[in-house]
Amino acid sequence: MKKAIKKEPAREKRINDDIVVDAYDTWEQAMGWYYYLEDAIEFPFTAMCVKKRPIYPLKLKEKVDVVGLPPSEICEHEMFVEVIWNGRRFSVPLDQLEHAGRDKEARQAVADWHYWVRQGYRFG
Repeated sequence: MKKAIKKEPAREKRINDDIVVDAYDTWEQAMGWYYYLEDAIEFPFTAMCVKKRPIYPLKLKEKVDVVGLPPSEICEHEMFVEVIWNGRRFSVPLDQLEHAGRDKEARQAVADWHYWVRQGYRFG
């Protein structure tokens, strides 16, 4: 398991007060994240691959167009986004990508998810 990063009180508060607030089970936590991301991110945007995962074809530092969120049921255990890559549309884990645009709110939302994952937090 990866070492947790230093706690960020403001980010922890935002996550607890705005994203997973009143979530009583794993599904509610997942949907809190899903709707937070849906509200905070304006699609499409450009992202860069920052984490290689063997089951996904993206290479480190490769740029892709992120075009939306997949149906919510796909995000019940991990957050995914839909990308266009080599003319194909498919979903990849959000923690594999970094927002490469200027939209501050969207960059923060993606960074919040990365923080959650790096801290070792899970739904449940």
